[in-house]
Amino acid sequence: MTALARPTNDRMIGGVCAALARRFGTSSTTMRVIFLLSCLLPGPQFLLYIALWILLPSEDKTRTAW
Repeated sequence: MTALARPTNDRMIGGVCAALARRFGTSSTTMRVIFLLSCLLPGPQFLLYIALWILLPSEDKTRTAW
């Protein structure tokens, strides 16, 4: 598995779904559909997305750190 970082080239809003898709080996479109479907269920999905957006480093920042 790859490191969890928001990619710079496959972002729609914050890159969280693209980062999770890369981590779990699925397409980013599939991960976005799963996220949208999960928003139909009760729970804090949107708040989790915002938290991951803040907590996950951007891919360009992780490249410069090495």
